[in-house]
This record gives sequence, structure tokens and C-alpha cells, in this order.
Amino acid sequence: MNNFLKNSKAIIGMIHVSALPGTPKFSGSIPDIIAKAKAEAIIYQQAGIDMIAIENMHDVPYLNQQVGPEIVATMAIVGYEVKQATGLPCGIQILAGANVEAMAVAQAAGLDFIRAEGFVFAHVADEGWIDGQAGKILRYRRHIGADKLLVLTDIKKKHSSHAITADVNIAETAHAAEFFLSDGVIVTGVATGTEASLEELAQVKAAVNIPVLVGSGITLQNVEAYLAIADALIVGSYFKQGGHWTQELEFERVKALMTKVNSITNCELRITKEEEVRNS
Repeated sequence: MNNFLKNSKAIIGMIHVSALPGTPKFSGSIPDIIAKAKAEAIIYQQAGIDMIAIENMHDVPYLNQQVGPEIVATMAIVGYEVKQATGLPCGIQILAGANVEAMAVAQAAGLDFIRAEGFVFAHVADEGWIDGQAGKILRYRRHIGADKLLVLTDIKKKHSSHAITADVNIAETAHAAEFFLSDGVIVTGVATGTEASLEELAQVKAAVNIPVLVGSGITLQNVEAYLAIADALIVGSYFKQGGHWTQELEFERVKALMTKVNSITNCELRITKEEEVRNS
């Protein structure tokens, strides 16, 4: 499998899909949902984003490790349209912990990865008890012939209590995810938009040989510190008006961050080439 995230320093822009049919906050129409997601995807592309991910963040309150066929059907259409509109690598997460459904959507829509919570161990989330699903997810991936899809897995996930695994540190959790064939692990802060611990990120990076991503709290001010350690960054809240995930996506915020990221990575590439010349 080609793991395109290894050392990529990619920025993955989040599309928080509008509330879907059957959920308490649904108030629009499916064509409107699709159009808004496509418009955001095009903004991301024009601002120079590397990859895109879609997520049903507005579907509060979330179901626990399952969603109905209406969610699966709509997310498949949204995912396909976003992918076709940009051609960028694209992934999906379906909350909360509906990982098999996300895999089905990704395969049908021609996406490139899923973000899975509840991969190894267990935790207590807003929705209740979340079991580890690694065996179920990867067997389903093989069952539907989706082996090219990467499975990126949250560890010590945000919005959750990890008291039950307090004796297992984040590096050990990451190692377990790697052993259970995760394609990449995601480190987050305690909530959406909250910074992840740089110390924990470094511990995870040292513990595994798979890509390590940061999944919350990235801003223009801290992006350099996280890029120095992580393989890729998932950014959502910062790209919205006022830095809040519920607001509208702003081209200028995406462009500013991507300009800084490109400056950092180009500088690193130049230094690497200079070192190679000196050592040759």
C-alpha cells in the first residue's frame, strides 16, 4: 500500500458538512448540502491546500458507532462530488465512530482515507462507551476490496475520558495501533480547536514508524512547531471565521497558513539539499 502521508508535511483541510437528513439540526436540502461542501472544497483548492477531509460535525448529538442509511447515502454523494470537484486526495470521518460506514462511503465515492476513532483500546466519549474496532474495520476493508484506503486512527481521542486506560500512555497506545495495522495515528488536544501537546506528539513520533498527524488546534502562530515533528496536520477550526468550526470558511485564512507552510517546507528542502552537497 502506498502511504502517501509519510513525511508529506501535508495540510488536510476539514469540511464540516452541514447537518444531514434525520438529524436534529437538519434544515436545508441535500442539493444545498452538496453545493456548500463543493464550494468549500474549491476554496481549499484555490488556496493551495494539499488534501481535504469531510466530516458530519453538525449532526449533533451523535449516534454511538453507527449511523443510518440516510447518513451513509448523503455522505457518499458529498464525498464523490468533493473529490470530483478538486481531484485532491480526500478522506472522511463519520461521527461518532461509524468507521465501517465511513469505509463503505470512501470506497463508493473513490476517496483515499478514513479517520477512525475507537481503533484500539476503549474510552468513554460524549456518546458513551466506545470499543476498539481495529479487527472489524480492517476485515471489512478486505471484504469490500478497499485495501488502497488508508485508515488513520485517533489515539487518546479528544472529547473523551481515558481514565479506563490511564495506565497506558499515549506512546504505548500509538504502538498498539501500529501493531494492529493502523496506517497513521492522530494526536489531538482535549477538544476541537484545542492544541495538542508537543511533548506527547514527540513521544508518539518516536514510538512508531507510521505517519503521525496532529488533529486539532493548528494555527498560523503554532504551525511551524507542529510541522517540525508531525508528518501531516488536519486543520478545520482555524480556517473558519474567528477560528471557530461552526463559522464560514475563509479563503484568506487558508491562504495565509499555506503560504507559511510552503515557506517552512521550502526552507527545509533547501537546507537538506545543501547538506547533501556538503556531504557528497
